[in-house]
Amino acid sequence: MNTTFTLDKQSLMEKSRAEIAQRLPEGLWSEKQKLALACRILFAQGHDSGLAGQITARGEQHHEYYTQPFGFGFDEITPDNLLTVNADLQVLQGEGLPNPANRFHSWIYQARPDVRCIIHTHPLHISALSMLEIPLKISHMDSCMLYEEVAFLKKWPGVPVGNEEGEIITAVLGNKRAALLCHHGLVVAGQSIEEACMVAIQCERAAKLQLLAQAVGDIKDIEPELAREAHDWILQEKRSKAAFAYYARRIAHELNFGQ
Repeated sequence: MNTTFTLDKQSLMEKSRAEIAQRLPEGLWSEKQKLALACRILFAQGHDSGLAGQITARGEQHHEYYTQPFGFGFDEITPDNLLTVNADLQVLQGEGLPNPANRFHSWIYQARPDVRCIIHTHPLHISALSMLEIPLKISHMDSCMLYEEVAFLKKWPGVPVGNEEGEIITAVLGNKRAALLCHHGLVVAGQSIEEACMVAIQCERAAKLQLLAQAVGDIKDIEPELAREAHDWILQEKRSKAAFAYYARRIAHELNFGQ
C-alpha cells in the first residue's frame, strides 16, 4: 500500500533531507587526503592550467592552511607533499615554496571564518567567459547550486601576488561561494573541501553550458523561487560529501589509499 502518494512536495523534501543526512555514504579521509583528492579530481575535470591555480584548506591551527608546493601540477599532489603555511606564506611544515598568489587566500580566510577551503583555477570555459567579460548565467537545474552564489569581478587587477589583489578579490567575493574573475579565472570559497570541489566542478560545467546555449540563442531565465529551492536542495552538506566521494572513487587508485 502506498503511504507517500498523498504527501505534498514540502513534506517529501523534508523526509528526503532527513534520510540523506542519516544514510547517504561519504568518504572517511583526513583533511590532507581530501585536499590531495580534490587536486586530482579537479585535474581530471579540466581545471589544470600548468602551474596556474591554487587549492588550499584550513589547517589544525588558527591562521595556518595546507597548500600544494609551487612547481607541482594538481595531478602530482599527495598528502605527503602538501605544505602547511601561515598567513604570511611562511612554510611551517613540508618541503618547497607556496605559490606567491596564495596571498589572496590569506585575505579570504581572514575575512571569512566560515571558509574551510579555497580553490582558484583557470578552467577552459570559465576562462573563455572571463575574456568576454560576461557573468556566469544560472539557468539549469544542476547549476542552481550556484544561484546567487557567483560574484563577478569585471576589472582585472593583474597578477594576484600583492595585498591589493587580496583586498579586491575578497571584497568582490563578499559572502558568496564563488567569483568569476574577468581575464583570469575562478575562485571558490567553500565551507568544506567537498563543497568547494563540487562548486568548482559545477562552475566550469555551467560556463560550458552557457557558451553552448549562447551559440544558438538567448538563454532564458528560471523562476527565482524554484532556483533557490534547487540551490538549497543540491547544497546539502551530506550531498556534497557523497558527490565528492563519487568523484574520489574514480581516481583514488592514483593516490593508493582507500577509506
